Amino acid sequence: MRRTLSRYFIRTISFFGKNPCSYGSLTVSIPRVFSQTYCTSTTFHSADMDLSNMRKKYKGDEECFEESQLASLDPIKQFGNWFDEATKCPEIGEANAMCIATASKDGRPSARMVLLKGYNNEGFRFFSNYESRKGIELESNPYACLVFYWEPLNRQIRIEGNVEKIPYQASCDYFHSRPKSSQIGAVVSRQSTPVPNRDYLRQKNAELLEKYKDTEVPMPDYWGGYIVKPYLIEFWQGQTNRLHDRIVFTKLKPGEEQGELQHMAEGGWVYQRLSP
Repeated sequence: MRRTLSRYFIRTISFFGKNPCSYGSLTVSIPRVFSQTYCTSTTFHSADMDLSNMRKKYKGDEECFEESQLASLDPIKQFGNWFDEATKCPEIGEANAMCIATASKDGRPSARMVLLKGYNNEGFRFFSNYESRKGIELESNPYACLVFYWEPLNRQIRIEGNVEKIPYQASCDYFHSRPKSSQIGAVVSRQSTPVPNRDYLRQKNAELLEKYKDTEVPMPDYWGGYIVKPYLIEFWQGQTNRLHDRIVFTKLKPGEEQGELQHMAEGGWVYQRLSP
């Protein structure tokens, strides 16, 4: 049976060329699962994935985001307004999930998702391993960009700023507020370093669970918090006609004057509308 199928398959390829998928009606006698597997593989390697028709409707122009609709001329308070709406939206699982982009000293970027763990007038806080890729990049190039995207609300907030480590005690307080399993996970994981397999992590985790079952887990010295101190905060709302709303706040540098199309905000900030 196998030899017969092989001879039939070779003759079929010889007759139809390299892409038997385009002649599906003539290859029905080949077992279905075999034919589908071959066609899927060939299509994947030979054709572009055209995603040009993937689009969704956002808000209509009657729901546009006007400057008059800003909840505050303080961008931190405006962030809080949108963030509160995101946390109350049942379709958003983690409103505090954000992409953080960093770059190496020579400008090579990298990005990943982390969780916002607090914010105030000074900036936006998150926690990580200081020896991870982002930690190493922030050590040599202390700037980052944060992006929140709340798809059900058609909203995005982009934040650019310089980054500093938060005080040790603040990191320690947060570390010990986490579930014990999460504390142990931070000790087990030397983030971004290679490990032989997952069993290695399981074994280390089990050892530390036993070691610290009756005692406090010490915070590792390679773990702690960062604060992103913003100098730019952009509020974006999607529009179906792709004339998206973009209102961006920037912090004036000492001695810098506002631009022609900029408007004074609060706390040394100015704002303006950008083309989508």
